[in-house]
This record gives sequence, structure tokens and C-alpha cells, in this order.
Amino acid sequence: MGDILATYGDDILKAFGGTILLAILSTIGSMVLGTIVAVLRLSPVRILQMLGTWYVNIFRNTPLTLLMVFSILGLTYILGINLDPTDIQGNAFRWAVVVLSIYHGAFICEALRSGVNTVPLGQAEAARAIGLTFGQSMREVLLPQAFRGAIAPIGSTIIALTKNTTVAAVIGVGEATNAMNVIIENEGSGITIFLIFALGFVILTLPLGTAFTALSRRLAVKR
Repeated sequence: MGDILATYGDDILKAFGGTILLAILSTIGSMVLGTIVAVLRLSPVRILQMLGTWYVNIFRNTPLTLLMVFSILGLTYILGINLDPTDIQGNAFRWAVVVLSIYHGAFICEALRSGVNTVPLGQAEAARAIGLTFGQSMREVLLPQAFRGAIAPIGSTIIALTKNTTVAAVIGVGEATNAMNVIIENEGSGITIFLIFALGFVILTLPLGTAFTALSRRLAVKR
């Protein structure tokens, strides 16, 4: 193990740096998209509710690997949609961010919707009674409390997203799993290399779980 770390230490750190960047950008994208879709699903307008429901049902039930492969084989090679026309790796990375954001946005949406359901119905009725529009009541009353009530499921989704960055390796993104495959091909010490990268993901996700658990307890809303 020591020889592998000495030889590939910089490559491993760079690979996990790519994983962290991919996870951060995808988390931001999924949070924004998930919030928008949650508002659609809670909208009083029927067509908007249907759009939000279709989005969640489609992307929650479609394998992430299939979406990732389609982004390159379907959108890039067949339709010619390049997010970075000058760099193949850059194009793959950007598509990975988009796909991870879209996929996990559906789960963020459902987490927020469950958070909204924890808000007493009387608060929404009071917001309407004082003349707040749907958008104002969502922004000022419901969503702030929904985020507090949904910290635990949102945290679980972000941890899952971090682990799912490994799927980006199928389209050639230079993240941890891609680097692991290259090192295994060069060295052949499959179990040792696998354990190194598994430990790396534990180091990434364990603090996240601890932080979200603590945050959930700290911001818990007493009813």
C-alpha cells in the first residue's frame, strides 16, 4: 500500500479533488432544481403540479448510469450538443454535473415536499388570510421551515450524490473511480487499491453524515 501511495499519491489526491468539485457543483445544481420542482408540485396550478410530478417520476425511476451514458452517446455524439466543444474531458465533466443535478434534484424535491408537510396547515392558511400570494407564502413562510424540517433527508441525498459521482467514470470523467481503474490496470493490486479508494470515500461521506445529523438536531423545529 505504501508503494502505491508513494507512486500514485498525487494522482489519487487530484482524482478526489475532481470528485469533490463534481459533488459540490452537482449539489448546488440539484438544490436549485429540486427547490423549483418542489414549488411546482405544491403549486395550485394543475399543469404545474403535473409537470413537477412527471419530472420526479421520470428521473427517480430512470437509472443514473443510463442518463449518464445518454448524455454522451445521445446528446453529444448524435445530437451534437457539446457543453465544452474544445475539450472532451471538459464536456464529459459538465454533462456529469448536469445529469447528477437533474437526477438528484428529484430526490431533493421530495425531501422538501416532505418538509413542507411538517409545517402546520394553519400557517399556510394564515399566510393566505393576510393576503400573501402563493409565491410569497412559499418564500416567506413554507420553504424556510421546509428546509429546516428536511435537513436529514437532504443530507442523505447529498451523501448519495457524493457516492454516485463514481458513475461519472462511465463517460470518462477524471474522478476517483476513473483513477482507480487506471491504477488497477497499471499495478494489478486490485484489493489494495480498492481499499484505498473506499477509505477515501468514507473520509468524504462520514463527516457529511455527522454534520447533517448535528445540523438537523440543532435546527429541529419543535411543534
